Amino acid sequence: MHTKVIQLDKIKVGAVSYLNTKPLLYGIKRNSGLLQQIELIEDYPSKIAQMLLDDEIDVGLVPVAIIPKMNEHFFVTDYCIGTESEVASVCLFSDVPIEKVSKILLDYQSRTSVNLIKVLLKHHWKIDLPLEDAEQNFREHIKGNTAAVVIGDRALEQRKISSYVYDLGLAWKAMTGLPFMFAAWVANKKLDDYFIKSFNKANAYGVHHIDEVVEQQKFEHYDLKKYYTENMSYERNQKKMEAMQQFISLLT
Repeated sequence: MHTKVIQLDKIKVGAVSYLNTKPLLYGIKRNSGLLQQIELIEDYPSKIAQMLLDDEIDVGLVPVAIIPKMNEHFFVTDYCIGTESEVASVCLFSDVPIEKVSKILLDYQSRTSVNLIKVLLKHHWKIDLPLEDAEQNFREHIKGNTAAVVIGDRALEQRKISSYVYDLGLAWKAMTGLPFMFAAWVANKKLDDYFIKSFNKANAYGVHHIDEVVEQQKFEHYDLKKYYTENMSYERNQKKMEAMQQFISLLT
């Protein structure tokens, strides 16, 4: 049985507005033909995820943790937001070692990372800690025995502030031996093959022109060349898909 391809006048594309997505968006924003086919919406991960679930967008760079909630899903490109080991921008931050932490605040902008910390606490660190959904200015509450999961650009800033930094990509690698995929381009309907090929090619352009991407950014808190080439791993390969399946199986 074939899934019907949906023809749309404009394909609504939701993307995350963090630094880690800039290589994926670089080629898209420089492809005038592709830009005429899409309506590009940028926001934080959990917002884009909800938009895809609510069918307000057709494809999104979404946290993989939402995939079990989707009626149907289609991976759209060969690219993702992933890491082979140390991701740098998804971390648990604290003033004290993890064994002295009494409470963890959870970044409201995240879904995958919030679920990942739950998996790691249970299966890797084997500790049970109270978890609390954080408000907007939650980073100022990372003090004493209160720790927090922070993601994205703010995590790269927080690395210079907190005494203890537990990288969730590194912890996952230690636990499983696998890389990790935080987000991928996922559609909630079958899209046209021509669009998918164009979109994939546009993703590839930025990933293969990292020096140009770095030149476009002004960010003093972290070496972006290192971030894009050592911390981030953009290819959505078989190992990352295996990691995603293992992660999803541990969520239940």
